[in-house]
Amino acid sequence: MSGRSGGLEKARAKMLDAGVDPVAIETFAHYYRLLEHGETGMIPESTIEPVDIESLADVEVAEDVAADAIGRTVAIKLNGGLGTSMGMERAKSLLCVRRGLSFLDIIARQALHLRQQYDARLPLLFMNSFRTSADTLDALGRYEDLAVDGLPLEFLQNKEPKLLTSDLTPAAWPKDPDLEWCPPGHGDLYTALRGTGLLDRLIEQGYRYVFVSNSDNLGAVPDPRVAGWFASTGAPFAIEAVRRTASDRKGGHFARRKADGRIVLRETAQTLPEDRAALADLERHRFTSTNNLWFDLHAMKAVLDGREGILGLPLIRNVKHVDPADPASPEVVQIETAMGAAIEVFDGARLIEVGRDRFIPVKTTNDLLVLRSDVYEIGADFALTQVATDVPYVELDADHYKVVGEFDKRFPEGAPSLAKATALKVEGDWTFGHGVQVVGAVELDAKGAQRVPAGEVLSGSDD
Repeated sequence: MSGRSGGLEKARAKMLDAGVDPVAIETFAHYYRLLEHGETGMIPESTIEPVDIESLADVEVAEDVAADAIGRTVAIKLNGGLGTSMGMERAKSLLCVRRGLSFLDIIARQALHLRQQYDARLPLLFMNSFRTSADTLDALGRYEDLAVDGLPLEFLQNKEPKLLTSDLTPAAWPKDPDLEWCPPGHGDLYTALRGTGLLDRLIEQGYRYVFVSNSDNLGAVPDPRVAGWFASTGAPFAIEAVRRTASDRKGGHFARRKADGRIVLRETAQTLPEDRAALADLERHRFTSTNNLWFDLHAMKAVLDGREGILGLPLIRNVKHVDPADPASPEVVQIETAMGAAIEVFDGARLIEVGRDRFIPVKTTNDLLVLRSDVYEIGADFALTQVATDVPYVELDADHYKVVGEFDKRFPEGAPSLAKATALKVEGDWTFGHGVQVVGAVELDAKGAQRVPAGEVLSGSDD
């Protein structure tokens, strides 16, 4: 295909013109060739088996081991997302969570608290995209002590051209040239760390371990106990896993590859249609990824050096439209990789089961409502503690609540109390007064009154 269209040469030239890092261009070329040869990245059910893992709750970690490990750890937050699915055009991490504090505020304060408590350097680095960099650095400017000497607060993820599905040439979209580009998925983390020279710099400065997590997951504190566990295993790479629940049925999961016994992370996009039932079977495949990763800097450098900078993560072939908001725009392929898939690259990689309190992602305004409610408390250490017995299932009418601006209008006095709720389903356009409580499983339908008065107690079927 490339022979006819010269697609790879055109893409390479476009990336060079845009100043993309040479290692990132070679990595893109590696995946382009896979795509060209019909690679789909699929992981058939017949090639994998379920995996059993140890639990952090059962692990003994001595305090001095934990303190030593966190003293040699660097925390990286993936912060390239714009929250476009919630109607945002800025970094999602700028969203207000509690008491006027954004995700970024809480992340910064978590790190500063841990540094003080453990007398640790614990650098905090953000992997930003070209769209989130300026806003993020501006918001972090109030934390004068956050940057660690000799290290930047951010490094940028790479970008690559979207490819037309028809001939795998770079898509052109003169109306909005920014839409011709996409991020290479968070698997780009390793390429970006190496390309920016940060990988070598961190090793030179005496760091040994890296903890990576998403900036929209406030449960992902760089925990000294987990750091101590990871250091004591001597493993090159590890991922924190949680038990899957009904809400994870459509998401990815861990398994063991029959061919070589390596742990693999199978995403939904890598699952064949005939294997969807197995993907959704929570008894068979019990664990999903928190996207909280740990890796040993020396092991990562050795593997990347041995592979000339290309880690060789499994390809994810993502088909979309060049303008996601315009279904009439040309169909494109986005070449992506998942950073968690690196688990299959390392011999001796480990999984550890952690509590759900380390996995509190905010993907929708449904999640945001729970986070802003009294289901969680934010302590003096700025870590989140679940104080409610259950995390309620929330489903808000997308016509009225999907976009943050509209969502905020309907909770002008803040989130209702959800500490005693098991579910809240809202149909229609409802506005909530001050101090509303939800107890049990509550459904509001589109026919009734459209305002919940201040102080109202909404009791449901199982209260």
